[in-house]
Amino acid sequence: MVDNLKQTLRLFVYRFVYVAIYLISLLPMTFLYGMASFTFFIAYYLVGYRKEVVIQNVARSFPDKQYGEIHAIVKKFYECFVAYFAEMIKGVSIPTKTLDKKVIFENLELVDLYIKSGRNVIASVGHCGNWEVLNFLPHKVHYDVHAVYKPLSSKLANSLMVKLRSRFGMKLIRDKAVTRYILSKNSSPAVYLFIADQCPKIKDEEYRFTLLNQETYFFSGMEKLARRSEAAVIYLHITQLTKGNYKVSCIPINAKAESTKVGEITQKYVELLTENIKEEPYGWLWTHKRWKR
Repeated sequence: MVDNLKQTLRLFVYRFVYVAIYLISLLPMTFLYGMASFTFFIAYYLVGYRKEVVIQNVARSFPDKQYGEIHAIVKKFYECFVAYFAEMIKGVSIPTKTLDKKVIFENLELVDLYIKSGRNVIASVGHCGNWEVLNFLPHKVHYDVHAVYKPLSSKLANSLMVKLRSRFGMKLIRDKAVTRYILSKNSSPAVYLFIADQCPKIKDEEYRFTLLNQETYFFSGMEKLARRSEAAVIYLHITQLTKGNYKVSCIPINAKAESTKVGEITQKYVELLTENIKEEPYGWLWTHKRWKR
């Protein structure tokens, strides 16, 4: 009885919050950007949300930049960061035709070629720009696209995340289930998105590379799974063309992962991630304590 009551209450709260977000998303984009600007003022000037972490990360990543340049990057990062959230909210109700004009995918023919050859495609991604625009990818292709994710501790937040990210056909798969799923004989060739620039809990010396002038450990799972499943590996380079408009370029890393040496795929990923960050240094997720270990 108590469990049923809790489940009913949780469902009610979930629907209430989702409807609230949907109604807010119907507001004009100019209004949402205005809300984002107000949030920026509070986060940057009043609260200083993780400001010390951001300044430290940027300064260590770009040691050749002057004090003023560092703070210019930091300020623009916060401006873009809150704008991305406004765009994410708008994505709940934005018409497909409108979003189709705002997000351009380049070189998808490469992915088509790999899929037609019977290979899975591991699409490596970084926390660059508004990476949530990748949720639109399933609408652009005729094969399944999965996003590998780690469930949130809050069941309500997790349910909302899954709901919002799957609007255009994205299939979310838990990180602990992805290996079994990909290696199963029942799964057809598909694309699997891996955001691979987080900080791993375990240090693996074979996956230690230099990222932005700093010794950095990376997860080994993405590369190991690519080799075991004989997948092709690409990098999705996200560029902000203008405010709210993005280009996602498909860049090849390796067509036959099983033929690579240990660390080879991850090394190339690090190089492409570095280029992506240097192109738009304000677009990476600097609030993340990437070098805490």
